[in-house]
Amino acid sequence: MTGAAGKVERLRTDNVLKILKILKILRRIAAYVLRVGSLLLAVSVISFALVSASPVDPVQQYIMGIGPVSDEQRSEIEAYWGVDRPPAERYFSWLSALMHGDLGVSLLYRRPVAQIIAERFGNSLALMLCAWVFSGLIGYALGCVMGMNRDRWQDRCIRKICYLLGSVPTFWLGLVFLMVFAVMLGWFPVGFSVPVGMRDSEVTIWQRLHHLALPAFTLSLMSFSNIALHTRQKMIDVMNSEYVLFARARGEDRWTLFWQHGLRNTVLPAVTLQFASFAELFGGSVLAENVFSYPGLGSAVSAAGLNSDVPLLLGITLFSTLFVCVGNTVADLLYGFIDPRLREVCQ
Repeated sequence: MTGAAGKVERLRTDNVLKILKILKILRRIAAYVLRVGSLLLAVSVISFALVSASPVDPVQQYIMGIGPVSDEQRSEIEAYWGVDRPPAERYFSWLSALMHGDLGVSLLYRRPVAQIIAERFGNSLALMLCAWVFSGLIGYALGCVMGMNRDRWQDRCIRKICYLLGSVPTFWLGLVFLMVFAVMLGWFPVGFSVPVGMRDSEVTIWQRLHHLALPAFTLSLMSFSNIALHTRQKMIDVMNSEYVLFARARGEDRWTLFWQHGLRNTVLPAVTLQFASFAELFGGSVLAENVFSYPGLGSAVSAAGLNSDVPLLLGITLFSTLFVCVGNTVADLLYGFIDPRLREVCQ
């Protein structure tokens, strides 16, 4: 009887611990949703205030595109777009529609904002993903090379290249690449995501990659030097540590030192920097897409800002904010797999 009672008590304890663990996970999820919701609300308020304070008149911009209109027609356009109402009333009207899943209709494209984001996000995602992977892998690899060869010719040459690329504006670099590789050499197309005059269904994957290569390479150079230089410094710190000194005293070669000690201790900072570059990468895509005439969210947000298209601008702003938050969350989840010590702290 005593053994059976002890077994029942252990089962109760295990069930209580499981319930507490589930409640802890639910509290974390609720806190995360609350933080993200508060961030999106703050971003929407600030963005709406900035667009409302813009000197650009969206009605005037629209009229310039269609030709002269009468005063009555202008008043009807203002009433239809809602620009004749106070900013606070327009914002709460937009927020109420957002709560029902309606992002509104673009004043510039005359189409639902959600449809425009869905169409253009694929191009932007492909561009940013290629640039993100390239900058992370190449930047980390060159950072390790610099760190393992401190003050040697490899370190000096790569470091100067990183300083140069880190100081050059993205749009200027894009213009140079466009002029050299697309206009002068003809290796890549001048712009757009597909060949001109072809239907989307007729475009092959290789043609899409051909149009994507130059913008993605240009965008990757924006965060390339940052990751390389930070990885170099972290690798130098690891190689100067006491446990690496002890490993050298045991006769381990450079490759073993890198594989056993350098790689493990430099991956986590590199992953942190890589996922933290989401916001910077999204901002750089705006410049890259405009330089290369690439039809993505970057070019759409530029057009929305220049024409005071409030629904489209707010929709893309909220979507990009959520995209960056998801990227940071994925980074937090990866930390536990990369470094078990962080997994123990989070439990």
